[in-house]
Amino acid sequence: MKIRAGYDIAFQCSYAVPMVLMLTTHPCRDGDILGDQFMSFSPGVDARDFFDPYGNICTRLVAPPGMLEVRSDFVVGDSGLPDEVCPAAQQWDVGSLPREVLPFLLASRYCDTEKLSNLAWSLFGGIQGGWQRAQAICDYAHDRIEFGYHHARGDRTASEGHKERRGVCRDFAHLAVTLSRCMNIPARYCTGYLGDIGVPIDPAPMDFSAWYEVFLDGRWFTLDARHNHPRIGRIVIAKGRDAADVAISTAFGPALLARFRVITEELKQADQDIQLRDAA
Repeated sequence: MKIRAGYDIAFQCSYAVPMVLMLTTHPCRDGDILGDQFMSFSPGVDARDFFDPYGNICTRLVAPPGMLEVRSDFVVGDSGLPDEVCPAAQQWDVGSLPREVLPFLLASRYCDTEKLSNLAWSLFGGIQGGWQRAQAICDYAHDRIEFGYHHARGDRTASEGHKERRGVCRDFAHLAVTLSRCMNIPARYCTGYLGDIGVPIDPAPMDFSAWYEVFLDGRWFTLDARHNHPRIGRIVIAKGRDAADVAISTAFGPALLARFRVITEELKQADQDIQLRDAA
């Protein structure tokens, strides 16, 4: 399967503003990028990439006064398989976890474990550790929060999302990550592309999506508290403790979002033929 992905984003700046963007796909998908993945900017903008502490690719630049335009359009090869389901996956004792996994047991900016720990143990303490417990947490977060784009709020923590019972995909992920950590299941927040592949088309404009991963049986598994069923065609951009670690843009000054368009769609054979013809 081939998936077209990309974006067309613009910021309006009153004066020069340093920025860090996190829009390049995660290195774990490098072997799947077909052709080149270029990030193009308005003329006269110089940018350079670096890796953050979690292995994500970040792009550093100074946006000039006026309109900064950032675009990319590329193709990703994908297995076409849904997210893996592994009911036999076991939860490891904390003492057996690799040291690089331990930070994903701790509280973070939006994952306030200290406020949900007692609730988590009362709900999930009697469930067998491992996949069954992880799935029960995913089910709970899915049922607890009502999705709506009009519910978006950039500073909502997991405990606030639990109390308010509304939010967007990041709030589902934050709640599930937090409850998982409360139960000693390492969990990390993920952001990336998730198109309407194998599911009914969502009429809302395409956006980046948020999901999460849990560490069981010595490896990471994908879970999605918003959709709560295996999906096809995830393309991860970044992974971190929570949304604060993987913001698509961080501006060190006023930068007004003027345009935001995300592309994620399966390429049918006719589309692939056209791309090949154009390339030739």
